[in-house]
Amino acid sequence: MKLGMIGLGRMGANITERLIRNGHEVVVYDQKHEAIQSSIERGAIGATSPQDIVQQLAMPRVIWLMVPAGEPVDENIAALLPHLTSGDIIVDGGNSFYKDTLRRAAILRERGLYLVDVGTSGGIWGLTEGYSLMIGGDRAAAEPLSPLFKALAPSPDHGWGYVGPSGAGHFTKMVHNGIEYGMMQALAEGFSILRKKDALELDLHQVAEIWRYGSVVRSWLLDLISQALSNNPDLKDIAPYVEDSGEGRWTVFEAIDLDVPAPVISLSLLQRLRSRDTSSFADKLLAALRHEFGGHATKQEK
Repeated sequence: MKLGMIGLGRMGANITERLIRNGHEVVVYDQKHEAIQSSIERGAIGATSPQDIVQQLAMPRVIWLMVPAGEPVDENIAALLPHLTSGDIIVDGGNSFYKDTLRRAAILRERGLYLVDVGTSGGIWGLTEGYSLMIGGDRAAAEPLSPLFKALAPSPDHGWGYVGPSGAGHFTKMVHNGIEYGMMQALAEGFSILRKKDALELDLHQVAEIWRYGSVVRSWLLDLISQALSNNPDLKDIAPYVEDSGEGRWTVFEAIDLDVPAPVISLSLLQRLRSRDTSSFADKLLAALRHEFGGHATKQEK
């Protein structure tokens, strides 16, 4: 199958390379010329613009977007629309908010076009390990793309699937990321407790290695913790500042809208926000309050 790919960040470039390795032709475009050139060196076909991608593909065309969520997705769809014809398919493989996906799918549907939303998990390891793909959209548009999904998944029969109509793929990936927040937070807190018990002189990398095999908490996240601790046992030069992609927030908002209690995911998101406050006014006020009502000593800021 020959398709277009717009967006050659690390994940987009890796998806492109994995598709090429599995026999698919990929026409690529990115705002950065060096990114296009890098993909060409790995077997891709270069394009000079979104319009150029469309011109190089046979109908019905398939164009995969791997760009940041939000305005970049709308901008690329707007750039493609004048050049597409009925039956063409746009795949959004990024972390778009599912309500944006519903809006975009409706716009494309009015023009006889399809939007297939693919929640994609696997990070930088997907090139070698394969990607987990949660696929939403019109089934008639999604099913012909199964050769692409089989090529990207860990195996043709595992790690991917059609989960429902438009928005379902991105909604499922959103909740997936919310769960990931909670799992990461629990692991981080557990290892922090282990590290704090100085008297036992625990080797955290050794503990991670023990837990990786047979333990009920064994997981890919634990594998990555073991690797991180092996490379940098004290995590030197890593700031305690944790970003979030937005999907954890969306998951919490959705839980509230649906009246579903999600305390672990919610607290894990708040902890990420907490990590960014290097001079917490709230903590200063708490210390001041303890001093006011109980005469407790306060520490001076350095």
